[in-house]
Amino acid sequence: MTTTSPPSADRLPWHTDPYADALRAGRGPLFLRRPDGWLLPLEVERWCAGADAADMSVLRRCTGSVLDIGCGPGRLVSALTRLGRPALGIDTAPVAVRYARRLGGAALCRSVFEPLPGEGCWSTALLLDGNIGIGGDPDTLLARMDELLDPAGVLLAEAAPTEVEERVEVRLDDGNGGCGPFFPWARIGRAALRKRARAAGWRVIEEWTYDERPFLLLRRVTTP
Repeated sequence: MTTTSPPSADRLPWHTDPYADALRAGRGPLFLRRPDGWLLPLEVERWCAGADAADMSVLRRCTGSVLDIGCGPGRLVSALTRLGRPALGIDTAPVAVRYARRLGGAALCRSVFEPLPGEGCWSTALLLDGNIGIGGDPDTLLARMDELLDPAGVLLAEAAPTEVEERVEVRLDDGNGGCGPFFPWARIGRAALRKRARAAGWRVIEEWTYDERPFLLLRRVTTP
């Protein structure tokens, strides 16, 4: 049973037009904007392309059934399917789910905090492309991973490329005046993610960097 609470439906950001428009176009500009005006560019072109070498360095470490959280337009789910790996993507944006399905991947329009198929039985969970920030609280998200994964399962997470740790309110911004509503988000670098994961009962099995993208492979600490 899920013990974490989902954000309210009207705060789910990916239903907003700037994201849908960017996916339809296959390119940006698209940003996360803080209230102070700071902008974080989002890599729409990479999300809409096929899995690249950095992605494949992650996918080769997947075992068993794979849950891709915040799957976007589906490049990872489709790549896993081609590799013969059972995989499911979830995303709160209907347009992203439609694109993922068109690429041949299985995908559901669902929040990670909602009930999901196979809870407690997934072998691998993916939190890439900044998705460790979902919900604005990495501790809550890590606890949710514990509910979704098999006791022997692994979490593959991508940290921010800089050593940062912040919980902020952001909104999607297309750079041309189009904005969505504010929603909670988090940015967390490798050192902070390692520290939070260990405090939450996860063990860091492996760390690596590919094309300046830092990744961690985590497993729950088991007690005899």
